[in-house]
Amino acid sequence: MRRGGPALPLPEAPAGTAGVPGSVTRERSDWQTLARLLPYLWPWRWRVALALTFLVAAKAANVSVPVLLKYLVDSLDLKAGDPRAMLVVPVGLLLAYAGLRLCTSLFTELRELVFAKVSFGASKQIALEVFGHLHALSLRFHLERQTGGLTRDIERGTRALQSLVSYSLYTILPTLIEVMMVLAVLGARFDMGYVWITLSALAVYIVFTVSVTEWRTRFRREMNESDSKANSRAIDALLNYETVKYFNNEAFEAKRYEEGLETFRKAQVKSQTTLSLLNTGQQLIIATSLVAMLWRATEGVVEGRLTLGDLVMINAFLIQLYIPLNFLGVLYREVKQSLTDLEKMFGLLERHREVDDAPGAPPLAVREGVVRFEDVHFAYEPSRPILHGVSFEIPAGKTVAVVGPSGAGKSTLARLLYRFYDVSPVSTTPAAGGGRITIDGQDLRAVTQASLRAAIGIVPQDTVLFNDTVQYNIAYGRPGCSREEVEAAAKAAHIHDFIAATPKGYETMVGERGLKLSGGEKQRVAIARTLLKNPPILIFDEATSALDSANERAIQAELKSAAAGKTALVIAHRLSTVVDAHEIVVLEAGRVAERGAHAELLALNGRYAQMWQLQQAGDGHGGSGGDGHGAGDSSSGSSKGHGSGQAAPQHR
Repeated sequence: MRRGGPALPLPEAPAGTAGVPGSVTRERSDWQTLARLLPYLWPWRWRVALALTFLVAAKAANVSVPVLLKYLVDSLDLKAGDPRAMLVVPVGLLLAYAGLRLCTSLFTELRELVFAKVSFGASKQIALEVFGHLHALSLRFHLERQTGGLTRDIERGTRALQSLVSYSLYTILPTLIEVMMVLAVLGARFDMGYVWITLSALAVYIVFTVSVTEWRTRFRREMNESDSKANSRAIDALLNYETVKYFNNEAFEAKRYEEGLETFRKAQVKSQTTLSLLNTGQQLIIATSLVAMLWRATEGVVEGRLTLGDLVMINAFLIQLYIPLNFLGVLYREVKQSLTDLEKMFGLLERHREVDDAPGAPPLAVREGVVRFEDVHFAYEPSRPILHGVSFEIPAGKTVAVVGPSGAGKSTLARLLYRFYDVSPVSTTPAAGGGRITIDGQDLRAVTQASLRAAIGIVPQDTVLFNDTVQYNIAYGRPGCSREEVEAAAKAAHIHDFIAATPKGYETMVGERGLKLSGGEKQRVAIARTLLKNPPILIFDEATSALDSANERAIQAELKSAAAGKTALVIAHRLSTVVDAHEIVVLEAGRVAERGAHAELLALNGRYAQMWQLQQAGDGHGGSGGDGHGAGDSSSGSSKGHGSGQAAPQHR
């Protein structure tokens, strides 16, 4: 169980956000979304220009095909036996016809080849920026996000960029260019009636498609939201596999997932029904315009105003125009959906950074490593303050312990020192400020977060590991270190023998969140990781809570050795682990109740002495811990008899 604040602090969502936790649903126009996309394409502007050149060339060749086909048909309108049938003109026209067809395909492939680097490069850049931004968001955002929905939003957003570029550059824009070219040819070679019929059909088609697709967009959004929600439930249940098994709730989780899938199914049915309506209307418009155009052309041939080749050319033009237009509804829907997905991802990028570096902030310069908490006030939410004017100092090279009951605000101190949150101005007195936290006199809010966190190492109470090897997880403390350094850190954390005894040694996979390891093994990996980092300031947040008594004593000696000459903040429940601290600060209800050395606090016969007596009484009954609430919690330190590294997780 985490201490020091509410388990699920509410986020400071920016204006216009709602819905699934961590999602952004602020409405913006499609043009705003497209404008937001342009900076990612700008570095490849010359490639875009070259791709557009190939696009125009491909469409010019494509439009020339029906024109050439007309001359070919007219040249073959000869009587049987006419010697001109074997002349070179028809042969040349046939070769030119084949050449234009080849040029159309060639320029199209060149366009795709040139533009591939643009679409894939922009997708990579956006995905990387979103990934970095999510890591820059505060802990408040990540505590309330839904991982499944968030990853689905990012996946859809990056895919949407490629789809949007592909549809617009490869289909919509080519079709528009081809329409203009065809209209120019029809207007120049024939009367304007053909142009007006084509334009009228296009106008009705586009208005109908856009209006119906706009109406359908809400059904697509409902479908996406239900898809994300169902996916979030599934991933959440799988991530908490053990908890589901503990409470025999497989059927309950399956029912919740089924509810999400059923909502998704209903949204899919609505979307498909409206799609059928859209397609039927489009086909009716296309069929009407085709009949009008061909009727007019046929009359021209009968009256002798047009040749048979003209009729073939007009028919070929109509086929070339209406085949891509037939997919315009689908394309428009996909473009709208891509814009919606991009909007969601851009919304993540615009999510407010609650904790951000000040403009021009310098890196932290650690000289002696003196840490001071000066009149610190903090609240996860304004209605529930956690810290009330906490002040104490950790002298350079000394160890200060913070103890107290659950909810007193101990772990909040570690979060504030790491700048997961910034000290807030919330306090019980309006005139009081939020205070500050300094390292060697430097306000943490005035230095860069990267330099701050590089100077601090932590062994957390709840250790979460990457689904990778033991080697990777220990080396994470200092990426790029040697295998020998990893093994030295593992030996110092008393886990090397356990690792060496496994069949794959340091290449052993630890599983999702380290679930293949026991609580004690995970905690010792965390200790090894921090020892490898070797920072000047250390935080031990219940660093040995998941260890059995024998291993705890051994590792306490290693931790004491590791903290020698370093500034260390120890957050503890078991008072026996902090008796050697330079000073012990007793927190209660977010305030400093007592402070002093172990012997001094016992002599005061106050809150600390009471907690000590309760834990000593617990030790007498086979336990060695407790949280200051009574001897009933003393089982947290008892050995479970699993041997080295097999202690069951405690304080969860």
